[in-house]
Amino acid sequence: MPSSPLIMTSVTKRFGAFTAVDSLSLEVPDGQIIGFLGPNGAGKSTSLRMALGIMEPDSGEVELFGDKPNVRALQKVGFLPEERGLYKKMTARDTISHFARLKGLSAQDARARADELLGATGLEEFSRTRISKLSKGMAQKVQILSTLAHRPDFLILDEPFSGLDPVNQQALEDLIRTEHARGATILFSTHVMEHAERLCDRIIMMARGRKVLDGTLQEAFATLGQGARISVEAGFDLAAVLAPKGFEAIRTTDTGHGETWRIDLPPGREAQDALRAALEAGAPITGFAPEEARLRDVFVSLVGEADAAALAASLAEDEAA
Repeated sequence: MPSSPLIMTSVTKRFGAFTAVDSLSLEVPDGQIIGFLGPNGAGKSTSLRMALGIMEPDSGEVELFGDKPNVRALQKVGFLPEERGLYKKMTARDTISHFARLKGLSAQDARARADELLGATGLEEFSRTRISKLSKGMAQKVQILSTLAHRPDFLILDEPFSGLDPVNQQALEDLIRTEHARGATILFSTHVMEHAERLCDRIIMMARGRKVLDGTLQEAFATLGQGARISVEAGFDLAAVLAPKGFEAIRTTDTGHGETWRIDLPPGREAQDALRAALEAGAPITGFAPEEARLRDVFVSLVGEADAAALAASLAEDEAA
C-alpha cells in the first residue's frame, strides 16, 4: 500500500460563482487518524466527495491509493456519508452483511462479520429488528458498522458523531480507536473539536473552502500564546516583579481582597516557570492555574470572529438535532 492512501493537490471545486473548495492540498499518511475540522459549509464534505471520485474537481489532482479514484481503490475504503440512509425494511444484520458483500465478502463471511460487529457493540438483541423500528441513534450505529464491515484499509467518516448522544459518541470514539489499532487509516470530518483533541494524530482545519491549518495537535496549540493565571493578595504588583524575568502580566480581576493576573508565556516557557518566578519574587500567591489550550481557541485565533460564529452555529444545529 502507498505510504499515503490519499493525496489531494491544489484541488478546487466551484458551483457557479461559489467556490466551495479553494486550492486545497492535503496528505493523509498511512496509519494515522486525521481530523478534518471546520464549521458547516467550510468545504469538508465537498472535499471528501472529491477524494472518493463522487465529484470531479474543477482543477487540481486527487490520488487514492496512488491512482485516480477507481473501483479497485474504493474496495479498500469505508465511507460514511454525512447524509444517512439505510434500507428501512432490512434488518440490522442483513444491512451490515449486505454492505459487506458489496465490498467483496462471501455471504457466509458477511453474515459472520455482521454478527461479530453487532455483538461487539451491544446490538446483538436487535440483529433481526428492521431499521425502521430502531431508534435514530441505533440506526446510525448500524450504518457506521456497515461502513467498516469489510475491514477497510482507509476509513472516511463524514460527521460521524452528528446526532449521537454522549454515550454513543464515546462508543464511537472507542470504535475508531479499535479500527486504528487494527491498522486502518482514518480521516473523519467534524465541527466538534473535542473529538479531534482526544483521537487525532494530525488535524486539518478548513474555513470558507480554504485550509487554514495542517499539523499535529502540538503544532496547532503552538499557534496560540500560552498563559497562566496567578492570584495574589491585594496591592501586590505582580507585573512589576515578573517583567525582569521575561513574563508579561495583566491584571484581570480585582475583588478588593485579592487580584488575579494573566501571565503570557514566551515561547519555550511553561506555566510552572511563571509560578516559580513569582514565588522567587516573594509574591503572596493565593491561587494558580495553567491555561489549557483548546482546538476551538486555535480555530478562532486563525480565522477570526465571523468563522468562529459559524462554528458556534454548527454546534447549535447539532445540539438541536
